[in-house]
Amino acid sequence: MNLAERLNEDMKLAMKSGEKFRLQTIRMVRSSIKNQEIELRRALDDNETLNVLSRELKQRRDSLQDFERGGREDLVSNVKAEIEIISEYLPRQLTEEEVKAIVVQTMQETGASSKADLGKLMGALMPKVKGIADGKLVNAIVQQSLQ
Repeated sequence: MNLAERLNEDMKLAMKSGEKFRLQTIRMVRSSIKNQEIELRRALDDNETLNVLSRELKQRRDSLQDFERGGREDLVSNVKAEIEIISEYLPRQLTEEEVKAIVVQTMQETGASSKADLGKLMGALMPKVKGIADGKLVNAIVQQSLQ
């Protein structure tokens, strides 16, 4: 079962079990996937669907920070619940230690040692961690490693 089919099945289960918030979140995600399909004029494969899910997760994480800064606890709890639901469809995220190990390995492979090598390092690193590590975390570790 591919990712789109899994989302459809989970949406049906949420409808049957009366989980309104889960249903609403899955519908929002499916809507984003459908919009991407319309834009590309074809069905998305699993990798492209994961990219859409990652984008949706990133948007919610950004919103979460804004809502926390603004003291909007009512919205914080909703966004956290949406993040949990969307995360179920993404691969397991790498821990900080795992990301550090990949950064060190990639630095050795590319010969990157200073801030001038940032572009070269990020270009080699991002395909390795795409979809399985938070971009902000990766960037922070790279910045720290190149100092």
